[in-house]
Amino acid sequence: MPVLICRNALSLIPVLAVVLFADSPGAADTASEQAVDAEAAKQPFNVLFIISDDLTANALSCYGNAVCKTPNIDALAARGTRFTRAYCQGTYCGPSRASFMSGYYPHATGVLGYNNPRPQIGNRAMWSEHFKNNGYYAARVSKIFHMGVPGGVLKGGDGRNHDGGNGADDARSWTERFNSLGPEWKAPGDGETLESNPNGKRPVVGGNTFVVVEADGDDQVHSDGMTSAKAVELLGQDRDKPFWLGVGFVRPHVPFVAPRKYYKPFLPYSSMTLPQKRSGDWDDIPKAGINYKTSANMKMDIRRQKKAVGGYYASVAFMDAQVGKVLRKLDQQGLRDKTIVIFTSDHGYHLGEHDFWAKVSLRDESAGVPLIISVPGKKPAVCDSLVELLDLYPTVSKLCGLQVQERLQGKDISAMLDNPDIEVRDAAFSVAPMRKGFLLREDRWAYIQYGEDAARGMELFDTVADPLQFNNLAEVSEYQNVVDRMQAKLAAKLAEVRENDLLDSTSN
Repeated sequence: MPVLICRNALSLIPVLAVVLFADSPGAADTASEQAVDAEAAKQPFNVLFIISDDLTANALSCYGNAVCKTPNIDALAARGTRFTRAYCQGTYCGPSRASFMSGYYPHATGVLGYNNPRPQIGNRAMWSEHFKNNGYYAARVSKIFHMGVPGGVLKGGDGRNHDGGNGADDARSWTERFNSLGPEWKAPGDGETLESNPNGKRPVVGGNTFVVVEADGDDQVHSDGMTSAKAVELLGQDRDKPFWLGVGFVRPHVPFVAPRKYYKPFLPYSSMTLPQKRSGDWDDIPKAGINYKTSANMKMDIRRQKKAVGGYYASVAFMDAQVGKVLRKLDQQGLRDKTIVIFTSDHGYHLGEHDFWAKVSLRDESAGVPLIISVPGKKPAVCDSLVELLDLYPTVSKLCGLQVQERLQGKDISAMLDNPDIEVRDAAFSVAPMRKGFLLREDRWAYIQYGEDAARGMELFDTVADPLQFNNLAEVSEYQNVVDRMQAKLAAKLAEVRENDLLDSTSN
């Protein structure tokens, strides 16, 4: 069957779910909640942070995808409260990860590329480091801070300096750290380069290139299979202290490589359905608003576009299976009611919407993220409030009884987990540095500006009337008051971002 994704004002916007780890939905009564709270008072919660790479919420079945089945992530979401508007702070890996791990917006640290923010934040504690400093065992497996994919997780490397597979990692943040080097695009199997290969003569290549590899061998051959195995091993170890464990999966980042069995549900690739297209879609948007990867400049015909969707879904299904292994081990160890579990991605991803592909753009598909938070004792609900990945650091600190440092630029959203009607933000803020782009995402309006003076253009979308963001209203006189308000609000937000304690070199 072709993919059918519910397209309404909320389904386009990635969802945050807060998951109750009880025996069944609704099983937690007042007495059991009090028991969990009493236990938490004696022993701090563990933290299990699971992050996928380049994942759009629209590829998950719990977010409405009818073809790409993700039962393990679905099971997490089904027991929880879903926040329907969650956004990253940078629309590609480097600035996004530096932001949520450091607790600062990209334009506060100036980390707009693929570097670690340690030089900018000095002795201030990163997210996992804050827990480590408070007696936690802190470990990561694979990609939490930025790592080049595929080169940085390729066995033997790609000839560049990836610091032994550590990439832009921060050694101070961990008690232990582990890398998972796999074959990536060199994996034996049936491979095809889809990008810039109209005559079919280009071999399977590395780099940030759309490549599909139906790989030989089982899960353990590949980086994410190694990552889940190491995470399972760490969860099985007895400890006399709580843990903060980061598990970083690199799929579905290109290359779309996974064992053959994960491709079967998506064959033939011709059965995949591409997103709705509109003639002249780009006519009313500035040049900076056209994404860096498009069907045209990638020279991908309809066959290759459909294969790209199928390959992406297979990579998502493979990643979901690895998430399941980690969560099952958590249950087997009796850690469910002692552990906060978070699942998210560093940013979203285009799969042909507006003929855009990949990340970088500031449209909802790219700036939005899936986000699931599981807190023992919390009831399931749905919350439509705007949240940011930057909010994770202060929120999880609060939930674990640690100091919520005033210097952090994220907001504590822990109250939302008890009352889904609470709002802590009237807008989410995201940036696309290579585009010099800024997004302010309100409940109704999505405002995108290129250049701090808007010299490179603007976009304004009414996401209630136009949820697919086809009609740019920025140059329509009727909406000039909205544009003026959003421009002023963006300038104020940037000033607020830049007014921070990093200006004080003596602060820790």
